[in-house]
Amino acid sequence: MNPIAPVTEGDIAEFLLQTPDFFERHAEVLAHVQLTSPHSQRAVSLQERQAELLREKIRHLEHKSADMIRHGRDNAHINGLLHRWTLRLLALPDAADLPEVLQSSLLADFALPQVALRLWDLSPSHAGAAFCQSVSPEARALADSLQQPYCGPNRGFEVMQWLAPAQPVASLALLPLRVAASQPCFGLMLLASDDPLRFQNDMGTDFLQRIAELAAAALSRLRPPSGAA
Repeated sequence: MNPIAPVTEGDIAEFLLQTPDFFERHAEVLAHVQLTSPHSQRAVSLQERQAELLREKIRHLEHKSADMIRHGRDNAHINGLLHRWTLRLLALPDAADLPEVLQSSLLADFALPQVALRLWDLSPSHAGAAFCQSVSPEARALADSLQQPYCGPNRGFEVMQWLAPAQPVASLALLPLRVAASQPCFGLMLLASDDPLRFQNDMGTDFLQRIAELAAAALSRLRPPSGAA
């Protein structure tokens, strides 16, 4: 005769799963089931342990809801700042003031330590402006290579010379400026911070991309008319 295999915990668990009415027919068993509470390390009944698990789930949901509300408020605040920034650019009567107002408002409204902007291929009347200086072929190539904003640590980019040398830069964002995705860049904007966590490699770039698109649309007023020599 073959020996009878011993009953394992897995067998018991499978039996209970396959027999959901077991405890209805043997309710007295539940009164003797004792578990150890992870909070007090004392023995508790199954009902008490279930109540603890339910309270933990409720606390988790409460924290998750609080996080969602906080993120929603943060997003609403950021969208409000972006809206006011856009209105400020649209209201400027003189396009030549756009670069200065664009940078100063980003510094003030978004609490950025440093902002730098350089443009090229503009109308000849803007050739001598400060925002057109120190633009090397390497800087233009860097801008053209970016299909979306770069976020991350200071890797010693050549364009770092556009920033104030006395202020440390631990993280930065590079925003390529182009009128359309299929067109080459006509500018590059740097957002720099001394906080290494301000601009990280794994952060989303949707908001920065929106800033770049709005800035490019506003600054396109400085370019020569389409088709001009």
